[in-house]
Parts: sequence; structure tokens; C-alpha cells
Amino acid sequence: MTKKIVILLHGVGSSGDDLERLGDYWAPSMPGVKFLSPNAPFPFDHGGGYQWFSLDGINEINRPSRVQDARVAMDQTITDILLQHGGSWQTDDIILVGFSQGTIMSMDVLASSRLPVRAIVGFSGRLSSPQPYHIDNQVPVLLIHGKGDPVIPYSETEKAASALQAAGVDVTTFLEPGIPHTISQAGADKAAEFIRRQFNLA
Repeated sequence: MTKKIVILLHGVGSSGDDLERLGDYWAPSMPGVKFLSPNAPFPFDHGGGYQWFSLDGINEINRPSRVQDARVAMDQTITDILLQHGGSWQTDDIILVGFSQGTIMSMDVLASSRLPVRAIVGFSGRLSSPQPYHIDNQVPVLLIHGKGDPVIPYSETEKAASALQAAGVDVTTFLEPGIPHTISQAGADKAAEFIRRQFNLA
């Protein structure tokens, strides 16, 4: 039987525990959905927590290569946790939900078409994948970003949406006035509504 699985990808310097709470918040409204929230594969360069790739010395020029270099470890991490919970890329419906650096990696899955995902939700991130993109335009995307974000400006979500829409992707954006680099309750609720719809639970 096909399982409905959401894999949550945290931001830099955080851990899987951080987004696990988001899964706990959503779970009552999504019966039968499994939420998995792994730690990123690398220790954070500057203290506790984990990272999908290093931010040391990062800039607009080298960011895409950092993302590309992170693919193997990222795919291994999420495949491992999927297998641990009896999931399968081949038979299950899987949605990726990212925050910040986790959004960068989630959108990279879409930009490279390398894993069969049902949909993607990205909070407070950007599209940083190396070009040319190989976008799977059958995957719907919801991008959520606070207009008060001092870490990654919301214009990055606008740019990402434009690039994805140009490739034929069904993209919805939700830009929140005054919200900083975080997941608001309104954003979480908007994402829950989107996920339920993708899983035909709405």
C-alpha cells in the first residue's frame, strides 16, 4: 500500500528535532501521514547542530557548486531515514518540506529531477542549484517567505518562483509582511493545507 510521507529538511546549524515539532503540529490534521525529520549529514561548522553544506566563504559564485557537492550525502541521508521507516521512493508518495538551507536542498531535488517527489514546500529559502536546470515540472511547489527576513531576502523566493514558473512548474507563493527568518503559524497552516491537497486529504 502506498504510504504518504513528509520529509522535513532543517536549516543550517539546526537539527531534525527542530522541524519534528512542525510535523507534530500537522499530524492531527493529516491522519496516516508519516513525518520524518533527519539531521543533515554534516556537523555545523560553528557549534552544535548540523548542515547540508558549509557556509564558510560562501558567495553567489560558489553556492551552486556547494549545493551540487551536497547532493550525494543529502540523498543518502533522506533515503536512509526513508528505508528505516519502511518507505520507498518507488512506491510511496513523498513530499519534501524545507526551511532555509533545507529549502535550498529541497528545491535542488526539483531542479535536478533526481528523486521522485510528489510535491515540495519551501520556507525562507532560495533556488541555488547549478544551471542548466533539469526541472521536473510535474511537481507542484509552495514557497513561503517572510518579508521581514534579514537572513535570506524574500526576493529570493520571488526569483525562484519566476524560474520555476518559466519551466512550467505549478508554483504558489505566500509572502508574509513583517515575518522574519522563521516559520509562522500562518505559514505552517498554509503549508498544511497544501500538503493535505497533494495527498488528497483536503
